[in-house]
Amino acid sequence: MRRQWITKLGVGLVGAATLAAAGVASAAEIQTGGKLLLTGGFSSLEGGAGGGLSTWSVIAGNETDGGIGGKVHATYVEVPDYTLRSAGAALGLHDWVELSVARQEFDTGAAGAKLGLGKGFTFKQDIVGVKVRLLGDAVYEQDSWIPQVAIGAQFKKNNQGNIVRAVGGKDDSGVDYYAAATKLLLDKSLMLSGAVRLTKANQTGLLGFGGDKSDSYKAQFEGSAGLLLSKRLAVGAEYRSKPSNLGFAREDDWVDLFAAYAINKTVSVTAAYVDLGDIATFKDQRGIYISLQAGF
Repeated sequence: MRRQWITKLGVGLVGAATLAAAGVASAAEIQTGGKLLLTGGFSSLEGGAGGGLSTWSVIAGNETDGGIGGKVHATYVEVPDYTLRSAGAALGLHDWVELSVARQEFDTGAAGAKLGLGKGFTFKQDIVGVKVRLLGDAVYEQDSWIPQVAIGAQFKKNNQGNIVRAVGGKDDSGVDYYAAATKLLLDKSLMLSGAVRLTKANQTGLLGFGGDKSDSYKAQFEGSAGLLLSKRLAVGAEYRSKPSNLGFAREDDWVDLFAAYAINKTVSVTAAYVDLGDIATFKDQRGIYISLQAGF
């Protein structure tokens, strides 16, 4: 029953988002391109537009309100005991609605054997997201202090339900809800973004949802700050707080320091130093994050 409700909710949100986008511009007005470099955000680990670790209110793609855009990404994260791979795509409709999909693979490497799972045991998670811009324009409303604001949901399904429940997780699927606000201050070459996420996810869902310590939604904060050193290069930092629902291992917040470079209007690359804290009893998971994005 619960999964049927989640599925119906997802279909309803996607349908409503598509109808909203269709009302913004007619087919005769559709065009691609138009955004300034880097202002459409990068690709987050969960597929939508944002930073690497956090979600922003901007809509994926280079389109403005008269067009359609999109983006694909491939991301690789390596820390001492684990490897995370993510690939996905996002579609932006008239700069008001975003639909996204992603597949994550969390490879436990040698740590898998120590945890009793087997060397190289891999958790996989599929994510479907929808985001709707409510008001503001992060870039083009420079004479207003009002940021661009969006709300969204991410529907997540983990493929290792038995393992999730064995470590204390309550479910192998769940939904995150969020509200995000983003503002680009062009005269200061500064980008600021923040989001509040309601979630039950353990390690963003890679270890399931809810746990033996708590099975309630908790509000978590995601924040990003970036400095545009040129029209092609941005540097900055991100922070993402996370709940700690599982008794067998404390879950830490995530931070990163990133640099993003737009090779051209279509292709960009992001590199970061990430600190993911302790993961599943293995401490000090710090390492590299590399993401390649291509879009229109």
